[in-house]
Amino acid sequence: MAFLKRVLSTVIGIFVFLIICFFGLILLGALFGSNSDDVVKVKPNTVLDLRLDFPIRDYAPKTVFSDYPFLNENKKNGLFNIIDAINYAANDNNIKGISIDNNFILAGISQTKALRGALLKFKESGKFIVSYADIYTQKDYYLSSVADTVYISPVGMMEFKGLYSERLYFKDFQEKTGLKMEVVRLGKYKSAVEPFLENEMSDNNREQISVYLNSLWSEIKHDISKSRNIPVERLNVIADSLLARNPNLAKTSQLVDKIAYYDEYVNGMKQAMGVDFKKDLNVVSIEDYAKYTATKLLSNFSKNKIAVIYAEGEIIYGEGDENTVGQGAMNKSLKAAREDDKIKAVVLRINSPGGSALASELIWREIELTKKVKPVIVSMGDLAASGGYYIATNADKIIAEPTTITGSIGVFGMLPNAKQLADNMGINAEQVVTNKNAVTYSFFEPMNENQYAFIKEGVLDIYELFSQRVSEGRNLSREQVETIAQGRVWTGTDALNIGLVDELGGLDLALSRAAEAAGIEDYKTKEFPVYEKDLDKMLEDFGFIKAKETILKEELGEEQYKIYKEIKALSNKKGIQLLFPFSTEIK
Repeated sequence: MAFLKRVLSTVIGIFVFLIICFFGLILLGALFGSNSDDVVKVKPNTVLDLRLDFPIRDYAPKTVFSDYPFLNENKKNGLFNIIDAINYAANDNNIKGISIDNNFILAGISQTKALRGALLKFKESGKFIVSYADIYTQKDYYLSSVADTVYISPVGMMEFKGLYSERLYFKDFQEKTGLKMEVVRLGKYKSAVEPFLENEMSDNNREQISVYLNSLWSEIKHDISKSRNIPVERLNVIADSLLARNPNLAKTSQLVDKIAYYDEYVNGMKQAMGVDFKKDLNVVSIEDYAKYTATKLLSNFSKNKIAVIYAEGEIIYGEGDENTVGQGAMNKSLKAAREDDKIKAVVLRINSPGGSALASELIWREIELTKKVKPVIVSMGDLAASGGYYIATNADKIIAEPTTITGSIGVFGMLPNAKQLADNMGINAEQVVTNKNAVTYSFFEPMNENQYAFIKEGVLDIYELFSQRVSEGRNLSREQVETIAQGRVWTGTDALNIGLVDELGGLDLALSRAAEAAGIEDYKTKEFPVYEKDLDKMLEDFGFIKAKETILKEELGEEQYKIYKEIKALSNKKGIQLLFPFSTEIK
């Protein structure tokens, strides 16, 4: 009895402690959450520090707590907030130049290219851009190659070796463990499920990956060649022979200009600005400057608006959140934009590998309703593949980055099966039914012919509908669609040539085309979705779930944690999927 009392008192103590912590956080939010004085003050003779060592999202989402408005979040560190800040800095007399500093940039190739484009435009102002790193990853160097002067540490390293993609195959693993995936797919290039069917990469999959990797690498080389005045052929030789692997080789290869320590780099900026070496350099971080810039851009008083709706993340059936695209949040955003008379056009920014076929169709329908009222233009980011392309097909115009990965017009269905594992462990599952097809699917029984036929029928229906959407949306015959479908992925450049997209460019071009379609010259943008959170979600965000993720990362390591997340995600997928091979990572 005494033991039970001690356990009960401990549990009550923990509960009281959590309640106190929770209300303490609310109090802190009330005191500091809505404070606007934290917007940075930019001093004269300041350098903008472009240190991008945080995850770059297209959209820094706005979060609203209906019951606790003082906890509302409206971050300004999204890709286009950063680009706006760089553009604003070009005409800000207080900003004398930009320092690209030790990044390890956490962004996709198309996002990096968009940032690079903003920096090239900034250079037109005559202000300097310099770059420094102890270690240049390939993506870091791609961004930094726009700089007037590229520095590297005397004991630094540079990665310049070309692109590669690695995939894990699980067929033998399934045989050994007895845990298998039952797969139905349409499209010979639909490789998202291939690792569960084979031990090796198929020729079709190797072909498509090789094509889009070479297309991406060609774009990167072209941009670096232009900025560094190095022939593309020479860049290939440097990559093939690793002729930039250390500072001396990198300088000899003309990929960097100076080998120096960080203090010498800072002194170089001071000298360029006429600042005494003994004085500190005025520096403002890009995150702080983006907040500052956002307050300045609010001065646009145009009555016309263009809605920018972000579809970022895997498409799921449901509401969606900051990391996923759900038809709930998307359709609310489209409906709000459609019914707002001040909004004259909609730009749908897609950065998604796809996902739920059902959710994709429901979003497609809402776009159909919207474009009957006002123009809808799609802007593609790093990925607009499979379900991401499905929702794009209904736009009046599609604009992709040259390095966008898109297409993947194919369908698959996948279900886990543990029959062999159960047998190995001495577990037997028995069913009692009223009708012969009452068991739609059992985790503990292999898929029978009837079940396979029904699932394949559903997959075929979705594939036919997907092909029809592409045919009608892109004004292509079904035969033309079939030649570019089959689950194959394309870069934006290739997608333009085969009619999957209309133009190459970024969000700025999409906004320009939206304004033209709406017949307006001046406008301001309004971003969607706005995510609403309730008390349960707040408690989740205040550490209970994140603490578990942190522990798993620490125990498993980053790479193993990624594999764990992929396997866990498989069990959460419901219904037929329109999904890009999500484990494909370009390095």
